[in-house]
Amino acid sequence: MREFLAESAAHGVTIKVAVQDGSEGRDTGLVVVDLGNGGAEVYMQPASLDNTRWETTLTSRPGDLTLSPMKLAAIAAEVAVASDLCLFLQFKSLEWDRMSGMHVDDA
Repeated sequence: MREFLAESAAHGVTIKVAVQDGSEGRDTGLVVVDLGNGGAEVYMQPASLDNTRWETTLTSRPGDLTLSPMKLAAIAAEVAVASDLCLFLQFKSLEWDRMSGMHVDDA
C-alpha cells in the first residue's frame, strides 16, 4: 500500500486494508476505499483463491444522492483512485505470480 500511495495522487482518499481470517488458507487481501463524498465504499479483492485478477464491489447507498458538479467531480476522483489501486494490485499479483513460478497455466 505504501508503494501505491507514494506513486499516486490519492491525497485525501481514505484507503484501508481489512483484517480478515486467513485460517483456511484463503488470500486475505481485502482493500477498502472510502467514497467520503458519496457515502459509500469500494472494496477490492482477488477474484478467487490463487487468482491474479482483482475485482471491485461498490457498496450500496440507502437512497438517492443529489450533488453539485463539484461534489460529483470529487466522487469521480475517488472512484478513479479506487480504479488505479485495483489495477496496481492486479499488476502486483501478476508480477508476484510470475516471479514465484508457482502458477501453472491450464493451457
